[in-house]
Amino acid sequence: MRTYLIDEDPISLFLTEHVLRTEGFADDIRAFTAAEEALAYLVPRIATAVPRVIFLDLNMPVLDGWGFLMALTPYAAALQGRCRIYLLTSSLALADTTRAQDCALVAGIIHKPLDEELVQTILADLRAEAAARTGQPEA
Repeated sequence: MRTYLIDEDPISLFLTEHVLRTEGFADDIRAFTAAEEALAYLVPRIATAVPRVIFLDLNMPVLDGWGFLMALTPYAAALQGRCRIYLLTSSLALADTTRAQDCALVAGIIHKPLDEELVQTILADLRAEAAARTGQPEA
């Protein structure tokens, strides 16, 4: 499964990727240390090769997670049902949770660090969604 990780912190990227690989979550993981870099890579591929999941850090310099989501707004219809975006944050701010719930592009908000149990829960949800949609489980 194609997965993007977007986080300016290389240690967080390493740990998140390690958990995803250890849990068999994805075989195609692309990591970005800047949201603008991820956008430049993603937008030209929206019609043909979108990631199934994006794990997006909220607090990044230059373009934060919210800015990334705003930039994807024109592509929301193309992403709907094809790409799930999970926000990663160390913040416990209620405002972030509320804002995430109001954003149609956001599948969930995850408090760092991402753990094995949550990875398996997300994976099970994705498989159930794929089976319901196509009658075939997602690999």
